[in-house]
Amino acid sequence: MTTTRTRSLTALAATGLLVVGGATLAEAGGWWQPRPTQVRVMLPEGNSNPAISNGVAMGGQVATYASSGLGPTALNPSAPAGSPERYTDPSLTEGAQGVTITEAQALVVLRNIVNNLEAAGLRPEDVVTMKCYLMAPPGAETADYAGWNRAYRQYFANIDLATEAVIPVPMGTSTPKPPLVANDARPARATMEVASLAVPGWLVEVEVTAAYPTRR
Repeated sequence: MTTTRTRSLTALAATGLLVVGGATLAEAGGWWQPRPTQVRVMLPEGNSNPAISNGVAMGGQVATYASSGLGPTALNPSAPAGSPERYTDPSLTEGAQGVTITEAQALVVLRNIVNNLEAAGLRPEDVVTMKCYLMAPPGAETADYAGWNRAYRQYFANIDLATEAVIPVPMGTSTPKPPLVANDARPARATMEVASLAVPGWLVEVEVTAAYPTRR
């Protein structure tokens, strides 16, 4: 079962397929190969607010952009050099309670992703795939997937596909508020824990692929 979306948020998210590029709902009875300029996003069935898609298919004429892996910038000079805390931006989490170090770093990384996309003439809603690499914070047994997912929702997957309403999201343990960037995109995403990252102190690194919108 499938649903369809254009970039203006035409959606029947209760079923399961979005299409970027102007397809109609008439073909929403099953999966079909994308037209040359289409981006097809398969969503989990029956969910108007999924975090990620099940997969993405792109036609042969879709222009795409792939970022390098981007990590957080050292924006907290009060923290020791090389520490995870150094790679946070206190201005992003001001007033929030219970923000984890992975979450704080991820907020910086995702903002860097947005800036990288803008330099390439793209927007966060153009992202179609994402890979995230996490390290366990010092003293923790495993990576902080919950903190990463909270930060992710601040920049992605925070518009209800059925109602088009912007969904408040939490930062740490604070009361949910409007996200930092309102964005309906649900990339096909993989998140994995790694033993180390290239820069001492990094806990998060992200790379994305984005599709340029069809020009008419």
